[in-house]
Parts: sequence; C-alpha cells; structure tokens
Amino acid sequence: MAPHNPYVCSVVPPYLLNALAESEHNSEDIRTSARHCLDFSKNYIIKRQRVFAELTAPRGARNAAAPHRHRGFIPDNLLKHIAESEDVDEETRKNAKRDLEHIVSIQAKYQEAQGIAAEPRTLTTLSAPAETETTYRAVYDAHHTQNEGNLPGTVVRVEGQKAVTDAAVNQAYDNAGNVLSFYLDIFNWKSIDNNNMNVISSVHFGKYYENAFWDPEIAQMVYGDGHDFLGNFTNAVDVIGHELTHAVTEHTSPLDYQGQSGALNEHISDTFGIMVKQRVQNETAEEADWLIGEECLMPGVKGVALRSMKAPGTAYNDPRFGKDPQPDNFKDYEVTGDDNGGVHLYSGIPNKAFYLSSIAFGGYSWEKAGKIWWETMQSGQIPPRCTFIQFADATVDKAEELFGDDAAAIVRKAWNEVGVVRKTHA
Repeated sequence: MAPHNPYVCSVVPPYLLNALAESEHNSEDIRTSARHCLDFSKNYIIKRQRVFAELTAPRGARNAAAPHRHRGFIPDNLLKHIAESEDVDEETRKNAKRDLEHIVSIQAKYQEAQGIAAEPRTLTTLSAPAETETTYRAVYDAHHTQNEGNLPGTVVRVEGQKAVTDAAVNQAYDNAGNVLSFYLDIFNWKSIDNNNMNVISSVHFGKYYENAFWDPEIAQMVYGDGHDFLGNFTNAVDVIGHELTHAVTEHTSPLDYQGQSGALNEHISDTFGIMVKQRVQNETAEEADWLIGEECLMPGVKGVALRSMKAPGTAYNDPRFGKDPQPDNFKDYEVTGDDNGGVHLYSGIPNKAFYLSSIAFGGYSWEKAGKIWWETMQSGQIPPRCTFIQFADATVDKAEELFGDDAAAIVRKAWNEVGVVRKTHA
C-alpha cells in the first residue's frame, strides 16, 4: 500500500483536519498525517494573514515594513518563448512580441535611471510592473517536488498554446481561464489585479499531495495530485475561483484575516468561486447546488462537498472527518482562538445570506446579488476589520443604490434570516 501523504489540502478548513487527527476511526498514520497537515496549513494561513496585514497597514508604515513580494509577472524569456512558438496562435504571438518589446523598453529606462549598464533582466527585478494588454497563463510541471523553492517547475503550456497530453495541465489552464473570463465579462476586471497580471500554476506538486492553494507570497497556484480522501483539484473550478479571489480581494477591499473580517474574506472567495462554477455550468440561482469543492471529495467519502452555501453544516458527515460544523446563523457565533478566530468556520453565515439574496432575486446569481457584493467590495466602505453587521449594512446600501428600495429589502431580509440583525434602541 502506498504511503499516506503527510499533508492534506489547504482548501480544507483546519477544523476538518483536526477531526481527521483526532478520530479513532482513522489509522495512526492518517492521524499523524493530519497533524502534520495542520502545521502545514498554519504556514499558509500565516502567509495570508501577513499579506492582508501588510495591505491594510497605514500607508507610512506599509512601505517601511513590507517585505519584497514576488508578483509572479511573466519573465521576458517566457514571453520570447510565446512569441516564437509554433504551437501558439498568431494573435497571442503578436501580443507577446508587443509586450516583450514594452518590457525591454521599461528595463532600459529602469537601468538608465539606476545608472547601470544595459544587461538582460527579467520583469521580476523591476520596482514596478509594466502594463500589458494581455493576461498570460502559464502552467508548469513541478515534477512531484515538495520543495517550494523549486517552483514553478518546467513550463508545459502557455497562453495561446493548444492542449497537451497532461490532463491536469489542461484543466489548470482552462479553469484559470474560466475564472479570468468571469471577472472580465461580468465585472470588467482584468485578471486578478485589474492590470492583466499573469496567472501562473504548477501541477504535480509533491507525491500523493492532497493540496491546492494560492501562495500569496510567490503569487501562484499550486496543485497536488491528491490521494485517498481528496483530489481532482485542477478540475474544481469553484475551488480555483475561491483561491484566485483571495488575490482579487487584495486589490479591492483587503480584509484582515482574523475573526469576522477573516470570515468575510473567506466568504468573498466562496461567493465568487460559486458564481464562476454556476456560470461555467450555466445554472440559475434556483438550479444550482451551491456546493463548494464537490469535485474534491474522493469516492467513498460520506459527504457531498467541502462546504454548502445553501445549508452550512450539511456538507459531510463521515466518521473519519466528523460532521460539518459550520453554523448557519449568527446566534451560534462564539469568539474562538482557533483557525484565526474561526475564519473558515463562520464564513457559512454570510455565505447563506448571499444564497438567500440570490434566490430571492432570481435569475443568475451574478446579475443582482453578485453585482451588489462586487460593488460593495469596490466601494471603499469596507474597513480592514469589518464586522458582519458592517458588511451587511454596506450591501444593503449598495443594493438600494443599484436596484432600489425593494432590492435593499431583499438583502436586509437575507441578513436578518442568518441572525445578522441591526440592533434597535428604544
């Protein structure tokens, strides 16, 4: 029997990992693996918390304290590869050549300003990104390395290139495209930063690695192949939408990754991830199943998904995992020190409010409810340490502004039904 992977997917919430570690229904090697996984996921939670703390720090302190963060821009040698590749369509070749010429000119200006001789440089060495008109995708093979220092790996498929023989590469490429087209077509948002930032993905990370995550410091997606319980990550467009939306949140209204604001951060990722999935499947709010991560549960697991936005707390009930503990009402909210203050646990409360709003509006979820949530994140009215009631009030105000009093009443009713109620004073 193959050895169990010592890590489990970071899209899986810590409370599920903890249940795996403590369940007597699991073998000791699985329990030990889950304990290792908890330590691993904490590393990425710390990274995410650090990134959002940096983004929400006062402007003066931000520049002084902020570490260098690789933004994942396409290096000029890869653009040259795209521009010269016979496997890439002509339009993409022309775009890559145009952007390569632009990058070279930017590099020359940078070098001149620094008083240094011209020499080959990649875009990642520049102090500011060069603007491009095209979003580039690139998928790499990590060759089962478990060392992040070896990422991204070997390039396999780039923007405009035809499908390859590796199914995981094609799924990662296509589903990143589904997320990007959703943001562009529905909200006129270009890539994840509104400036055509490229999207880098690495597949085949680790051996039996049940993991898929957005690394906020190296700015790329990473996918394992999965194993006994979890897998199929490159085919789960809602999970990819969820993870890439964390990056979008960095560029709209950064929410501190702690407590209620952290739960709202997770909620925003679920909300836009589910809308991407519904668009790909061409489902109205009424037709959709509102399940997050249903592709990730392997056969034999007693459950339907990682989370349910329609009915939080019902996604799974397996002796090896425990029962889905997400509450669906704010009356069950309790302050906790676990999971950065319950950022994964309590995201189900606003998730259900979005579901109820979408059902009440009818049609496609992104037409009204999604537009309200998107414009709320763009409004500048969301503080870094936003509470549920503050966010609820902001969505109600935006609903009224966009669609009138009846829409505002629908959104307020949805929040009231999940217990996020504005207090009145006699």
